[in-house]
Parts: sequence; C-alpha cells; structure tokens
Amino acid sequence: MTTVVHHRKLETVSPLWRYGMGVFFLLLAALISFVFLRSVAVGVQTRFVMTPGGITQGTLPDWVLDARTTLLILAGLIAVAGGYQLGRGFAKLTNTVLAIVMLLFVFGFLVWAAAGKSLNLAGMLGNAIQLSVPIVLGAFSGVLCERAGVVNIAIEGMMLMAAMVGALVGAVSGSMWVGLLAAVASSVLLAWVHAVLSIKYKINQIISGTVINIFATGFTSYISAKFLQVYEHLNKTAIFPRWAIPGLADIPLIGPLFFNTTLFVYLMFIILIVLQVALFSTRWGLRLRSVGEHPKAADTLGINVVRTRYMAVLLGGVVAGLGGAYFTLGSVGRFDEMMTAGKGFIGLAAMIFGNWTPLGALGAGMMFGFADTLGSKLSILGSTIPPQFMSMLPYITTMIVLAGVVGRGQAPAADGVPYEKE
Repeated sequence: MTTVVHHRKLETVSPLWRYGMGVFFLLLAALISFVFLRSVAVGVQTRFVMTPGGITQGTLPDWVLDARTTLLILAGLIAVAGGYQLGRGFAKLTNTVLAIVMLLFVFGFLVWAAAGKSLNLAGMLGNAIQLSVPIVLGAFSGVLCERAGVVNIAIEGMMLMAAMVGALVGAVSGSMWVGLLAAVASSVLLAWVHAVLSIKYKINQIISGTVINIFATGFTSYISAKFLQVYEHLNKTAIFPRWAIPGLADIPLIGPLFFNTTLFVYLMFIILIVLQVALFSTRWGLRLRSVGEHPKAADTLGINVVRTRYMAVLLGGVVAGLGGAYFTLGSVGRFDEMMTAGKGFIGLAAMIFGNWTPLGALGAGMMFGFADTLGSKLSILGSTIPPQFMSMLPYITTMIVLAGVVGRGQAPAADGVPYEKE
C-alpha cells in the first residue's frame, strides 16, 4: 500500500514585513483619529454627489454623511486590521488587505477634505476610471510580454508613438477609426523591432526597450515641433464619444461609470476578460506561460518558443497601441509632446502590483488612476494641501511599488532571459 502525503506550501512572511504593515495600518488609524477628527466640528456633514455631471441615466441620490461618525468608523476598521496584522497576520492576503485599508483611508481623507462641502464622488470615480485606461492597458501589454519571458519597458515609447500617429492620421483622414488603426499599427511596428532585437539578436531587453523609448520621444517631439504645432489642421482630430448601453446604463452609479462611457473603457474590460480567460483557462495560455516559466521544457514538448514570444510581444504592441491612442482619440483630440507622462512605466508598476495577472493589473491601475485624479478635485475644494503634492501621488506610489513595499510578486521564472535553442 502506497501512502501519498500532500505537503501544502506555506506562505512565509518576514516578521519585519508583518509588523511593519501592522504599524503602518495603526498609523493610518491614528492619522484619521488625531488629525482628521480634530479639525472637524460636531454636526458637520459631508455631501457626496453620486451621479457624474452631465449624466441623466442611472441617477442616484446624494450621500449625506456625518463627518465625525464616518471618520470614527473608518479609523476603527483600520485599527482592527492593524491589530490583527500585528497579532496573527494576513499572510498572502496582506496585499489585498493593504489595498482595502488604503481605500478606507482615502475615503476618510475625502470625508475630511469635503467636510461641510459637496464633492461629486461619482464624477471623481468616473474620471479615475478614464485616467486608469492607459495605465491598465499598459499593464496588460506588460503581462502579455512578460508571461512569455520578454521584459518590455518600451511600452511607454509605443504608447507615445501611437498617440502621435493616432492624432495625425485621424486629422488627415477625418476618421477616428482610421486614426485608431494607424495608432495600433505604429505601436505594433515598434513592438516588432523590440521582438527582433531581444528575441532574434538576444540584445539585453532593458537596453532594447530604452532605445525604443528614446527613439519614440525624439521622433514624436520632432514631428510635433515641425508639423503639428505649425499646421494646426494636422493636429485636430475627432474623439470617440460616450456610448450608452441600453438598459445597463440605467443602473444607479454602476451604469454611468461603466456602461455609459467611451470605447476605450469598454475595450479595457473586454481585453481584461479575454486575457484572463485566455491565459489561465486555455491551451494557448498554458503554452504562453510555459514559455515564460520553462522555455527548454516547453521546447522539448514541441512548443515553438521563439514564435510564441514573437506573438506575445506583438499582441502586447496592439494593447499598448490602444492605450496610446486613448490620449488623443479618447481624451483631448490633439497631440502634445510627452503627453503620455510616464503612464507606460506606471503600467509596468501596476503589472508588478497585480502579480503579473490581468485582474490584479486592473485593480492596481484603478488605484493609480484614482491617485491621479485626487489633485484636481482637492484644488476645487480649496484644500490646504498643495495640488502639486497631490499630483505626485501616482509617481510616489509607483516608486513604492517598484521598491517592493507591497511585497514580493512571483515573476515568470524565465522573464528577461533570452532563449538559446540547443
């Protein structure tokens, strides 16, 4: 008789990380209790408008909250999370709990900032979703490439090129659809260059991506200065309007945010579903992930490693192109130099935060997008915090993520390693 013993892999968390997170949670609770609460008078209310401006479908009554009571509840919840983290720890759920705690803290911050005033929370959430689109699409592009074992920091350059080409071709052709196709094509071209350099010629993938970023920055800046700024008709294209989905757009709050929006938001969620299912529930996804984890074993089983990596990088170029086109065809209708403003790099941080999964990348991208919209809203409320400081939040969060404060993710084992066929 054979006895099979199953060993469950235990999640190990360093004591420093465990206690550090617990103390961090308690500090947030203390900040709410001793800073926010002390500056809010008894009886002061915070009004949150729950329907975005200009929307007539899916309206929802305003939230009117007692500021002090709400802050006390939020501080208590965060303190309980901190105490549990110090006592037993959340183990592998720490990142999830960290995200929840940060959401509670940010909500408390908004309650405090808008105390005695009115804040369109639904409009703020809608703006955050819009701002997260290029970040999330950049993260999806990174997931596709790195799951196949190719590091792609050229996403920023691909997005910048797509933004410029989309505006130029959209203006010349008079069609935003033609502009979108051209934007994607330009991004795929740069993705092909990156694939050739890093897969065929085995050039260091970081250097290859950096070269593409520098080229895209110089090329788009030159075209902008010599043509787009001189001939304004070449830099004025139509943008995709809001499209309301009948029935779904009437759902309170959810409808205006997710079902009465632009093409790029719909594409973001479609790609999320397709990518999540394809990577983890299909044979195609298993083969792609095997190339990123154990390329030699995959090759032994008959999987063409080189072709799979080429396909992943080119598909990543398609997704990055959509993210770049958002800046011009989904937002402002014109191109400005360096308008991507590092969103491709923030997308890579969102990919790491999301542990190289589409769902995780979406959540992280939404968080970055929300941080990006805080500054403008606070300036409208007349907050004493300088808006310049708030505008730094997405980049500060990016540095924190890349420094590993949110825990170590599980990158594909062969990520960034050129494949040598024996």
